Formats: sequence, C-alpha cells, structure tokens
Amino acid sequence: MNITALRPRFMRYLDPVATFFSRHGVTPNQVSLLALLFGILCAYLFSRQMFPAGCAALFLSAVLDLVDGSVARQTDHQTRFGAVFDWIVDKYVDALVLLGIGISGVAILTRIFPLPPLADFAIVAVAITGSLMNTFIKPVVYAEIGFQERVQGKIEDPLEGVGFFGRPETFLVLLLGGLSGFIWVSVIVIAMCTNLSALQRIIYLYKRLS
Repeated sequence: MNITALRPRFMRYLDPVATFFSRHGVTPNQVSLLALLFGILCAYLFSRQMFPAGCAALFLSAVLDLVDGSVARQTDHQTRFGAVFDWIVDKYVDALVLLGIGISGVAILTRIFPLPPLADFAIVAVAITGSLMNTFIKPVVYAEIGFQERVQGKIEDPLEGVGFFGRPETFLVLLLGGLSGFIWVSVIVIAMCTNLSALQRIIYLYKRLS
C-alpha cells in the first residue's frame, strides 16, 4: 500500500479548490495554516470522543494539505520557507491527532489484554513515534546525502515509493476507525505499520548507501 504514488491522480480533482483560493488572494502558507487549524480541531474533537466530527475536520485538513502546493504553483509563490512550513504543519497535525485519541480515554490495548490504563497511552506514544520517524528519515537523507533537485517546488524524494505505510495511509486508517467506531483498532494498526514502514526505509537506505 502506497497511496502517495496515486497523489497526481487525486490532485486534478482538487484543482478547483486551489483555484478558488488563488482567485481570492489566499497564500499557500495561509492554506497550510488552515490545515493546521483543522488538525487542531480534529485533535480536540477526538479528545472529546466526537470521532465522526473529528474525522470531518481531519479530512478537511488533509485536503488543505494537498491544495497548498497547487496554490503555490498557480500563484507562482513557491518558496523554500513554504516547503519547510508544510513539513512542520504536517508533523504537528500527525502528532496532535494521535495525542487527541490518547487523552480521550478510549481503551486501546486494555480492550484485549488485562493491562493498566497507562498501556493505552503507551501504544499511542508508539504510534506517534512511528508516524514522526517514518517521515523524519526523509529530511535526514536530504541533509546527509545532499539531495537538492526540486520538482514543483519540493526536493525530489528518493523515498517516495519506499515504505508501505505513510501519512495518507495513516489518515485513511484513522478515518475508517473514527467513522466505524473502531478508533482503537486504528491506533494499533498505525503503531505497528508506521514503525514497520520506517524499518523498511532504513533497510532500503542501508542497502543503497552502504
């Protein structure tokens, strides 16, 4: 599974949204900020166990995250700060959304095993760690290896097709879990798959760079 590879197909359906922002003078960084605000809203709704509403906010955050790059291209406002800010927003949203589930009080591991409540928050911590590390590998590679070539304003990603579980898959699993009432299953899946995906990328880099 690598939904990121399908991103170009999705983007053509979002071009009208980007055009709307461009015509109304909304900057790419403002779109990114909106994505962050909807991510914070999602985290709050999740923390209150309002999972369907949280999923709606998460979906809007994901759409805005896709649109900001299109707005930058349409308005010719592609900046290096914008690319960096987009990364920062993504990671804040990823961490806050999972943290919202962690403080919601929803049982995760304790539904299956007779463990203390702290175990539930521990699995959320593992999910946050996997989500962040799965992406953190990329900028480390850029910095250490010296990738600088840019495609549509962003550095060409040598890991784009490596790793079976990335940010889009995380969002999809959260949406399915939140809407179905099995958000606790989503957290377990994310905790396992993000870390396995990070390991897959590490093995790939070891084989390629050593």
